[in-house]
Amino acid sequence: MSRDAPRVGILMGSDSDWPVMEKALETLRRFDVAAEVRVLSAHRQPVETADYAATAAGRGIEVLIAGAGLAAHLPGVIAAKTILPVIGVPIAAKLEGLDALLSIVQMPPGVPVATVGVGRAENAALLALQILARGDDSVAAKLHEEKAAMAEKGSRADQALQRRIADG
Repeated sequence: MSRDAPRVGILMGSDSDWPVMEKALETLRRFDVAAEVRVLSAHRQPVETADYAATAAGRGIEVLIAGAGLAAHLPGVIAAKTILPVIGVPIAAKLEGLDALLSIVQMPPGVPVATVGVGRAENAALLALQILARGDDSVAAKLHEEKAAMAEKGSRADQALQRRIADG
């Protein structure tokens, strides 16, 4: 499979979800992982959505990220039609996203959807990358570098705080 072939599918129920979901694409691009991005509504395009989910693996997609607000059925509908890992991103539309979060996280037995925090598409992408890293040493190495950089940033912040405290 070509390195440029999409490995992750990023889906959203409406184009108004793009400002949140764009962060997933940006994160995947930082790691040189290709993705395809689609607007597919579980309610307005049920046949197309089900077909996309059912055929994703055959096109080389390895992980699906689905963002949705309000009733937030998109991740669950997708998970019902594939055995690929599905990561749900609740999007705040009403109730500060709590409605979407509960809808995505409370899937029935047999239809799991991993769920990240409200609006946290970048975490969905990082989780997708961690799944891909199990079989891709290049992605794994980049994730290790990212974790080390985060730890170093935290250490620098702690050192700066300790200096401020000591200086009184």
